Amino acid sequence: MTTGASVRAKDFLSVLDFEPSELEACLSLAARLKRDRSFGPKAPTAHALAGGHVALLFDKPSLRTRSTFEIAVRELGGNVITPFPDVALGEREPAIDVARNLERWVKCAVIRAFAHATLVEFASAAPRLHVINALTDREHPCQALADFLTLKEHWGTFKGRTIAFVGDGNNVATSLAQAAVMLGVTITIASPKGYELSDSIVDRAAQVARYGATIRLVRDPVEAVTGADAVYTDVWTSMGQEAETQQRLEAFRGYQVTTDLMRYTSSGLFLHCLPAHRGEEVSAEVFESPASIVFDQAENRLHAQKALLFMLLADRGISA
Repeated sequence: MTTGASVRAKDFLSVLDFEPSELEACLSLAARLKRDRSFGPKAPTAHALAGGHVALLFDKPSLRTRSTFEIAVRELGGNVITPFPDVALGEREPAIDVARNLERWVKCAVIRAFAHATLVEFASAAPRLHVINALTDREHPCQALADFLTLKEHWGTFKGRTIAFVGDGNNVATSLAQAAVMLGVTITIASPKGYELSDSIVDRAAQVARYGATIRLVRDPVEAVTGADAVYTDVWTSMGQEAETQQRLEAFRGYQVTTDLMRYTSSGLFLHCLPAHRGEEVSAEVFESPASIVFDQAENRLHAQKALLFMLLADRGISA
């Protein structure tokens, strides 16, 4: 199987590693692979990785990312190895030495790490090894792929659409904003003072914006969601920030996505990357409402990541 989707980047550490056309191609391929999954071992991509090995190195807990990457690799005909994090990510030996070992054995390393710098260092040390960001403190690009695959299923097209993010200007918000403007979706992010996206992130994303899409930062959640086609939120305290929990609970008071807040939207959908804390960033009523597409997002992690693996590996000379 060939897709016609060429990828110039060796790695996927950020949404910005893809050109807009590559991002669109990845989403289109993901939709195709989702349809083809019913064929099981007879799917056109069932042997795309030709027995190649992919290493999963996770320094943080994971349900959705780890499970869906394991399934994706196997459904593409590859094999998964899972070295222990204390062995693989620099506690036992430098991360660059781990990378230079792994590139002799595997085609790709999928890494979830605390520090984004670890991924950059890892990828730079191994020029033959493809590296995928499965979440760092700075970005979560695989989540953004699933998010926009899900929105494409509900919206059909992206141009002229608007999305509001309510909460912490964190790794999820960063990747969401990058992908949004690349696809022509305007995004407004409401955060309390001190928790907004940095100017550098906004400026860099603005450079790749298309079709008139913009990023706007506001304080007021009502202002952010008014007229929005979708509303997105995430936990107020991410992994590694547990010591800040009480401080964050105070800072984000008033930023909960509630039924009252959703009334300001334009028949808006509700998204969340999960896990969710009902009663904190989102009310149970919104989370369980018909507007909630959070489990569509979770399902689509599989198809988006399968497409990503195919584009990085199978389209680079591996027979399918």
